[in-house]
Amino acid sequence: MQWESSEARFQEKIDQEIKIEPKDWMPEKYRQTLIRQISQHAHSECVGMLPEANWITRAPSLRRKAILIAKVQDEAGHGLYLYSAAETLGISRDEMYDQLHSGKAKYSSIFNYPTLTWADMGAIGWLVDGAAIMNQVPLCRTSYGPYARAMVRICKEESFHQRQGFELLLHLSKGNEAQRRMCQDAINRWWWPSIMMFGPTDDASPNTQQSMKWKIKRFTNDELRQKFIDVCAEQVKFLGMTLPDPDLKWNEERGHYDFGTINWEEFWQVIGGNGPCNQQRLDTRKKAWEEGAWVREAAAAYAEKKKARTPVQQIA
Repeated sequence: MQWESSEARFQEKIDQEIKIEPKDWMPEKYRQTLIRQISQHAHSECVGMLPEANWITRAPSLRRKAILIAKVQDEAGHGLYLYSAAETLGISRDEMYDQLHSGKAKYSSIFNYPTLTWADMGAIGWLVDGAAIMNQVPLCRTSYGPYARAMVRICKEESFHQRQGFELLLHLSKGNEAQRRMCQDAINRWWWPSIMMFGPTDDASPNTQQSMKWKIKRFTNDELRQKFIDVCAEQVKFLGMTLPDPDLKWNEERGHYDFGTINWEEFWQVIGGNGPCNQQRLDTRKKAWEEGAWVREAAAAYAEKKKARTPVQQIA
């Protein structure tokens, strides 16, 4: 009975739009749902640096190189914000890293696709970061306070990334024939994976209903996916390019674009670890973790040494 009373008070706070804070009572399932979602988000930011870092040394100009470096640095920062938010729920960063490296924890399936040309940097910015923004802006109002506050800055920076990607594609779309072909090819390859980023359809998503009740999520997967498609179907016209979906057309009655069938078999294959770059991405993250062990050990030893100093030694 006491648990039911606590549950009722908890839901009442949610319904009144009062943020849940780390020291507040919360159902264990709420805590575990947040740990899963926030850690997955953090892992996605860190793994997401890899396909873009692949092009830093091959950027076509100093300006493009500086932009790409700044973007990769932003994503590293996003991962740190999110890991810190997840830690307030009682899980350690080492635990989250271990879950990623062991394959227990997932990250966004989009980052298991290769970046084959420079135009992919534009497609990732416009489509992948655009889909991320569509997902993440509502998270600024998510019910868990630390997560909501972290998302405010993340969304501001992701918005810049999306504009940067679109500007890159726009530049290529106004270039020579080879550049225009490269632009269209990148859009063709990244379109379907980007709309898969919203997750499975609502009837196949086991967590959506409860997450909506707890206001962790504000919109369903299908609602966000439709909104994203509607936006991109108009934006692509400014590029003079097309989206690779022959069934894409405006439906006057619905007030939305109709679109073709998503290849869910491919989605579940990639989620299951069988995407083009799954093993490569995990191997790279594990290698970075292992090779960075000495840095972590040195930092911990320095912290212990500093802690052991007397006040006189610290002043000196």
